[in-house]
Amino acid sequence: MPNKVLCALAPAIAALFSATPALAAPQVVATIKPLHSLVSGVMEGVGEPLLLIEGAASPHGFSMRPSDAAKLESAEIVFWIGEGMETFLAGPLDTLASDATQVEMMAVEGISILPLREGGLFEPHSHGDEDHAHGEGEAHDHDHHHEHGDAHIWLDPQNARLMVAAIADALIAADPDNAEAYNANGQELAARLDQLQQEIDAQIAPARGKPFFVFHDAYHAFENRFDIEATGSFTVNPEVSPGAGRLTEIQGVVAETGAACLFAEPQFSPQVIETVAEGTGARIGTLDPLGAEIADGPDLYFTLIETMATSLTDCLAD
Repeated sequence: MPNKVLCALAPAIAALFSATPALAAPQVVATIKPLHSLVSGVMEGVGEPLLLIEGAASPHGFSMRPSDAAKLESAEIVFWIGEGMETFLAGPLDTLASDATQVEMMAVEGISILPLREGGLFEPHSHGDEDHAHGEGEAHDHDHHHEHGDAHIWLDPQNARLMVAAIADALIAADPDNAEAYNANGQELAARLDQLQQEIDAQIAPARGKPFFVFHDAYHAFENRFDIEATGSFTVNPEVSPGAGRLTEIQGVVAETGAACLFAEPQFSPQVIETVAEGTGARIGTLDPLGAEIADGPDLYFTLIETMATSLTDCLAD
């Protein structure tokens, strides 16, 4: 006699095994946490991208492990910022992901790329016999910016909006079966980014016009978008600590400018900041351009920008 329970479950079991398999998402790798967050948002409900540079690691001086190379080898799409950020990827990307679609965010049409502020204390810069001046917010042609444009482009929410559109386009081209989801997610993210920009623009108002120093020149895009400006940075290369002469010079500038705040970063030792702050009366804050201490995922980007604005306004408040 047939088992009554099995008979009752038979239609459900048959439906389970005959159901159309879920549409598989492509294998996707994103390099840094803020970019991974935007890609995660576009792919939400379809799949999850892999993150190449995890935790508090910095793309400056990053060295790939075998597990990182394996991620690239399996990738169908690789999203990265550009040679000015992930310098370690310029060679391996062509070798390890030769069959993958590579989407470089700095090459996305319309992205605002600001000039690097050379010299650490943001002095005007020159290039020998080259008469080359940059205007604030000046757009660079894409044959030129790779050489010395500021690669921290994601800190401008308007750039993030363009990045989301490029991410959605690449995913739709690779995976047209899930185009509807990518389109809907992209539009939702664009609306959230517009709202974020409006909120931060209002929040940051009390910090405008107040002098402050940053650990390294990572925030030009954020400053430009929200009309604030750092007085200078402590290091030209974030991997190289300034020497004693340089520290004395910086302390003099900090005292001269009456800087209210000096901002450290979680990726690097705060010892330099603490040494410079001694005797100046400047407060110490923290800015995190990569979201090192924020959980990965679609909300990381929004939390990163909100936390940065809060850190600035809290430290620069009277």
